[in-house]
Amino acid sequence: MKTRALQYKDICLLPKYSSIHSRSGCSTSVIMGKTQFNVPVIPANMKAVINTNIARWMSASGYFYIMHRFGHSIIDFIRLANVEDWQTISISVGVQEHDEKIIEMISEIDTLHVDYITIDIAHGHSERMQTMIRFIKDKLPHVYLIAGNVASSDGVYDLSCWGADMVKVGIGQGSVCTTKDKTGFTVPMFTCIQTCTGVINGGKPVPIIADGGIRSNGDIAKALCAGADMIMSGSMFSQCTDSAAANVVVDDQIYKQYFGSASSHNKGHRKHIEGVMKAVPSNNMTYHEKLKEIQEDLQSAISYAGGASLQSLRDVEYVEV
Repeated sequence: MKTRALQYKDICLLPKYSSIHSRSGCSTSVIMGKTQFNVPVIPANMKAVINTNIARWMSASGYFYIMHRFGHSIIDFIRLANVEDWQTISISVGVQEHDEKIIEMISEIDTLHVDYITIDIAHGHSERMQTMIRFIKDKLPHVYLIAGNVASSDGVYDLSCWGADMVKVGIGQGSVCTTKDKTGFTVPMFTCIQTCTGVINGGKPVPIIADGGIRSNGDIAKALCAGADMIMSGSMFSQCTDSAAANVVVDDQIYKQYFGSASSHNKGHRKHIEGVMKAVPSNNMTYHEKLKEIQEDLQSAISYAGGASLQSLRDVEYVEV
């Protein structure tokens, strides 16, 4: 197949007539499952992005999060969240035997309530993903299940048919991901979203999370224009002053150590490495300040789109640059 594929930087959104008196009146809220969240943005479920303290704050503040699955006890995290009665309990698992044991424990212990589970693997359009989706849906039929990553409409359709409620899309587009260089496989994100959106299963479109490639708040609006329901970003949140990434001082400037989930730094070995660690400059914002900035910028984007809610961004025209 030979065709031009677009990244976010390759397009510009075109403004439309607006009757909105104040952009502060534009709604950025989104519903996932049975819960409404303030913005359609998720910090990446990565060790250098989110931790228990951030997850606790996001749950209490009306934001969606996905706790990462690396180097800690998922069960202990769930227990803590239940004891503290969090509004949203959202975890990640893989497709290994120990991940199945986590699901077994959740299903068998009454006090281990979970709202959202994300099956998080590099190549989601696979037999092992099919097996894990069906295993979770059998053990925990009422959990809202997110699965990924894929980069094709066939992948979205199959994961949905297997039982996923939402599908995470994006292969090799993160700033610390080297999959595209190591393997040659990737799809630029704007085109990836367009390819993956609008897939129908059971008479309804399958909702998708666009994961990777976000370099600015404007890219979030572009992702929504392309058809994403939610957006995931790692780098912009790892740069926050209170992120899980370690601080490094260079020439009196604070940097954050941001690394990919498939990096040797995260894996602890050098087998099948498809990620790196980078020192990224701190944005000098807390999570609270960054999410507030994103909300305000999305409100402005909605006003330029001529509407009053996120839905208006679906109807915006764009040009290639």
